[in-house]
Amino acid sequence: MRFKLDENLPWSISNIIIDYGYDAETVLSEGLNGCSDDKLINTCFREQRILITLDYDFADILAYPPQIYPGIIVIRAKNQNKSQIQVLITKLLTLFQDNNPAGSLWIVEEDRVRIRQ
Repeated sequence: MRFKLDENLPWSISNIIIDYGYDAETVLSEGLNGCSDDKLINTCFREQRILITLDYDFADILAYPPQIYPGIIVIRAKNQNKSQIQVLITKLLTLFQDNNPAGSLWIVEEDRVRIRQ
């Protein structure tokens, strides 16, 4: 699986994803910081990368229908510090052994993961 990390996530998250054997790029490393949501999601579509973000705008299935994108993962953490985000990402990565986020919206919270097709 291939991922794109939004600029609102710590860049070190990409290392965790890579350590699990996945491909990860960041918005910052590609010079896309500050770009519009539409440009970001279209870049993910063109590159066939699953977007991981803290931006809840991407959870709007009318604006971003999950079935037409490679996948959208929105992290909803009450505490958005680096260590809490790392915990949620690690939890998320273990779920990929049994589930593929392609063509769906995953909303990841501390106590659950909601999946919309």
